[in-house]
Amino acid sequence: MVVLSDVVGPLPLWQAAAVLAAVCFAYSYIQTRRKVARATPLAGPPSPSWLFGVRHLVSNSPEAPAIYERWGEEFGSVYRIPAPLGSTQVVLTDPKAIAHFYSEETWTYVQTKLSRVAIEGLFGRGLLWAEGESHKRQRKAISPAFSNVAIRRLTSVFYDSVYKLKTNWDNQLDSSESVMIDVQKWMNHVSLDSIGIAGFSHDFGSLEGRPSAVAEVFDAMGHIKPSVVTAAALLFGNFLPFLWRLPTDTRRLQLKLNKAMEDIAIPLLENTRREMKGLGAKGKEERSIIGLLIKAEDANSSLQMSQEEILAQMKVLILAGYETTSISLTWALIELSRKPEMQERLREELRAEFPNSDPTWEQLTNGAGLHYLDAVVHEILRLHAPLNITSRVAAKDDIIPLSAPLRIPTGELVDRVAVTAGQGVIVPIGCMNTAVAYWGPDAHEFRPERWLQKDGLPKKAQEVQGHRHLLTFVDGHRICLGRGFALAEFKAVLGVLIKNYRFELPDGPETKIEFCRGVLPRPRVVGQKGANVPMQVRRVD
Repeated sequence: MVVLSDVVGPLPLWQAAAVLAAVCFAYSYIQTRRKVARATPLAGPPSPSWLFGVRHLVSNSPEAPAIYERWGEEFGSVYRIPAPLGSTQVVLTDPKAIAHFYSEETWTYVQTKLSRVAIEGLFGRGLLWAEGESHKRQRKAISPAFSNVAIRRLTSVFYDSVYKLKTNWDNQLDSSESVMIDVQKWMNHVSLDSIGIAGFSHDFGSLEGRPSAVAEVFDAMGHIKPSVVTAAALLFGNFLPFLWRLPTDTRRLQLKLNKAMEDIAIPLLENTRREMKGLGAKGKEERSIIGLLIKAEDANSSLQMSQEEILAQMKVLILAGYETTSISLTWALIELSRKPEMQERLREELRAEFPNSDPTWEQLTNGAGLHYLDAVVHEILRLHAPLNITSRVAAKDDIIPLSAPLRIPTGELVDRVAVTAGQGVIVPIGCMNTAVAYWGPDAHEFRPERWLQKDGLPKKAQEVQGHRHLLTFVDGHRICLGRGFALAEFKAVLGVLIKNYRFELPDGPETKIEFCRGVLPRPRVVGQKGANVPMQVRRVD
């Protein structure tokens, strides 16, 4: 008989589950009773299940943004949704409330128990895991590596990577008019090699076919199917965080990824320490990511970080550089293949403005005639944010201001909402980026032209803070540190690809795309195994 002896003693599975459910119920009931008296009563959808709440509707679902949007239309700009084990989460879709939330993040609103356990297990206690003063110190130590000066210097790395890809594709096209290429795999290679060289002076060599344990594990995550225990950890991890540490296939793969990243990071640290020690005073001018991390080891530094924290930063940067940019590039090629006329318009702009060269960092960043490229990039970031929600828990009671009055179930109009310590709070990023109320009737469509309108973006969209009124990079204290890096890489790589190749989906513009589970949700062509997006690629005459 299957038992959970390491968790609750030698009980049969059904009895162990009953014990766990009882413990969770008691905890949830006590916490809920404490919150109700002090919190503002809020409307929201009924609970379809005490055990699961509405989690099955919105967890990793491509329909989640539309569901949050529909609830907002029905229940108001701030509402409450049922969560697992009878708990609740407050959802914010009011711009002023969201700005307040992000301004208080890491202090009043902190990571959930599940998030902290999962992040620590995969990366360690680095920037993603840290809160409050620890987060502020770690962020300040690494910020110079993402300055405009630093990114300007790194732009050549992005071009080097995409031209290695081009050499490979051209070799394939020498013997054929077109080839079927899994573009997502190659976007992964470009992103991994770029972050390796730009961040740590380490060439993963994935574009040249060199085996990489990191790349292999990332790829494997697109093939694994979550087990019942993994699903339970995602559902009930905030009540029972230890579930995340159980030895499932997903957990074993995460530990393998952690080990693969450490095998690269530790020797890199040791080599760079020796090099900087040899440079002496010249080493003080170091502005690379790894150089700044090593400087923060200095006991005399006000930003001193431990080796554990430094390794955690390196692992986070490898993951972020690999996952987010490669996903965005893949979505860009998908959307431009769905709309061939838009792909052609972008190609004409690139060839007209830079017929025999590539744009510099300044030209990528400041327009220089590449207005449609900028519009395409931001439309992808709007429609396909790698992370669809920010989920936090209130560390203390708080009053959240609203931009417009909200009618609560008592019939009263309020201009602020009270939440209590322990309350889960969500900002639905995907919903805010695509809601009709903010972006107009074509909000769910891929339409880069919205970024080029003479009158600018819709007035309601402009009420939302964040980069270009998007929440893709979130906002406030935890706004994405590498957003400038990501934008420069995205534009440089996409520009070279569209300028030189024409992309078509295997079944034309109507090819069906679904989500595939990786570290982050990825697109894939329906019927493919793993996170594969095959496309017909042709040279442009």
